[in-house]
Amino acid sequence: MPTPARLRRVLLVLLAAVATGGLAACGGAQATGSGSGSPAPEGPVTLRLGYFPNLTHAVAMVGVEKGYLTQALGSTVTLKTQTFNAGPAAVEAIFGGALDIAYVGPNPAINAYSKSKGSLVRIVAGAASGGAALVVRKAAGITSAEQLRGRKLASPQLGNTQDVALRSYLAAHGIHVDAQGGGDATITSTDNATILQLFKAGSIDAAWMPEPWVTRLVSEAAGAVLVDERSLWPNGQFPTTEVLVTTQFLNAHPLTVQHFLEGHLASLQWLQANPAAGQSAVNDALLKLTQKKLDTTELATAWQNLQFTLDPLPAALAKQAAAAHDAGLVASTDLHGIMDLRILNSVLRSKGLATFSSGGYGSQ
Repeated sequence: MPTPARLRRVLLVLLAAVATGGLAACGGAQATGSGSGSPAPEGPVTLRLGYFPNLTHAVAMVGVEKGYLTQALGSTVTLKTQTFNAGPAAVEAIFGGALDIAYVGPNPAINAYSKSKGSLVRIVAGAASGGAALVVRKAAGITSAEQLRGRKLASPQLGNTQDVALRSYLAAHGIHVDAQGGGDATITSTDNATILQLFKAGSIDAAWMPEPWVTRLVSEAAGAVLVDERSLWPNGQFPTTEVLVTTQFLNAHPLTVQHFLEGHLASLQWLQANPAAGQSAVNDALLKLTQKKLDTTELATAWQNLQFTLDPLPAALAKQAAAAHDAGLVASTDLHGIMDLRILNSVLRSKGLATFSSGGYGSQ
């Protein structure tokens, strides 16, 4: 039988072994964390992305089709995509929990922020400026804003960015159209392809549209541009497409959002550096998404009306919010907190590139 002294020695050895093992276990957990200061791996993530088959979403189409997004996101992130006709439908999907990130126009982003009292979404980057206009049928004989009174007009969807621009323009010229359909003119809200057909049939007299539909109305349906929206903004710049992320996804997966924005930047830079190849890549994407390519001349013309930019253009965004409020489409114009550009600016600084301001409407 072991002596009491021997039993004490065995017990001390066992306690030492347990203590050493516990310390080793703690040390192992720390090594797999963020001890180096870099974000901890987030594990397998599914990112649900929404965008439109419009030229104003060229950065998204190229990012998806040429693989810039999946390459930046890495093997632990599964990218699932869905396309929409206009922003309000994409925002409905966000409210329904079906999307994590979406390329949308500024007014749907404003609406989502306002409707959720600032809790649901954040703008994390810009994507495009310009590329929208009011087109009239030449046969309708409309040559001035005043001649839109009593006419049948169209926009892609009630409350989308072009719809708000149309209502704001009419109001500025004394033509009132309420959100319920009454007023001094009639606005039909329907998908872009249907607007083209209505235009050709003479069922509508004018439409405020994004590219490539502006150019298609002109070249295919005997239309004429009455108002290039760039003419209404300082330096011709206004946000057409923003990158919107849910706050839930942003808080849960900041590293994934960082990698997404790296892919977004790579896609945008490639488009800026390669306009001819970019047009071809976008046309291939349009064929895949809509079963129809654009005429190359139409595409080249429409391309000149766009600027691809990371700048979310906060000052113009605030004016768009005021216009939506005046049209009765959003309850509040308070945008403080709508932008979170910290991750974008961190990515830009790491590459020696200029950063962007939130204009007082969020973190930067």
